[in-house]
Amino acid sequence: MNITRRALGRLAAGILASTAFVAPALSAEMPKPFDQPGQVKVALVRYLSTGDFFQSYLAGVESQAKALGIDLRVLDSRQDAAVQADMVDQAIALGVNGIIIQHGLTESMKEAAQRAVDAGIKVVAFDVNVENDKIPQIEQSDRDLARLALEQAIKDNGDTFNAGYVYVAGIAPLDRRDETWKEFKAKYPGIKEKAMFGTLDNPIANSVANQARSVVTANPDITVMFAPYDEFAKGVKIAVDEAGMSSSMKIYSADISTSDIAAMREPGSAWVATAATNPAVVGQVSVRALAMMLAGEDPGKSVIVPPTLITQKDLNDNDIKNMEDLSAKLPQFAHAPVAMPAWMPMPGK
Repeated sequence: MNITRRALGRLAAGILASTAFVAPALSAEMPKPFDQPGQVKVALVRYLSTGDFFQSYLAGVESQAKALGIDLRVLDSRQDAAVQADMVDQAIALGVNGIIIQHGLTESMKEAAQRAVDAGIKVVAFDVNVENDKIPQIEQSDRDLARLALEQAIKDNGDTFNAGYVYVAGIAPLDRRDETWKEFKAKYPGIKEKAMFGTLDNPIANSVANQARSVVTANPDITVMFAPYDEFAKGVKIAVDEAGMSSSMKIYSADISTSDIAAMREPGSAWVATAATNPAVVGQVSVRALAMMLAGEDPGKSVIVPPTLITQKDLNDNDIKNMEDLSAKLPQFAHAPVAMPAWMPMPGK
């Protein structure tokens, strides 16, 4: 039997879509259509799902959806752009009220997102530019993420150093972080980019490590690695550790997870700072923005979650071992007062 790639995508989506729904007790003051639990159906259509960040983001989506009584369907394309676009069509066919598009490529998602809008479905997009004024963009303030990490790099190393840079073009958050990297290189001409590399091939950290081994061998004078995605930073750290260069190189990143915290706190770790938002909070904000649209409210064209700088010293001085510690000991990381109308129930409330 000949099974096409798209058919496999649909099969995988069908499996992932079967999520358990438990109706919470909602306030009688909830606006339509949230006044009756289970009445609202939402699809989360994912492009990237590998790594702790995306697991935490999904947990945030699920917790906020549960608080709102949303029947959530999770469709995971596993980094297949054609399958992700097809999954938007599947969500339309399922009769969902709203769609969250999580990452993806502009060229593959632009028309798919428009089809959803044309079908009368409310749509928000997290870290993918679908070039549609009717679709709010959920952002981590990626330029600020990069700025905070690079400002710390300059604080630690001065404004003259040789750098390696990990980057993959075409992914909206990485492209926005790249804009800040270019601005810093222009502002500080003493920053010399000796090598640029990167891949999103799974497993991402191991694939980046394979590239980084060659880079650090060919460029032993690199003292700073800017890896503005934590899976990139993990890969660079693997290569730097293997090369015995942890004492001569510093890694600056974006995003955070419990495993990242452990890696940053290893004795002599080269990974010294990251800038991050709480991915679970970003997931919650994505649902809240969509819920506002479904209730007839406007969350704004750009819904931005502010980031926090997290240094190795912060983690060690506060004995932060995991994401729970991070939220408890750095309160600015735990919450984001974004897309929070008075009627909106919060997870766990």
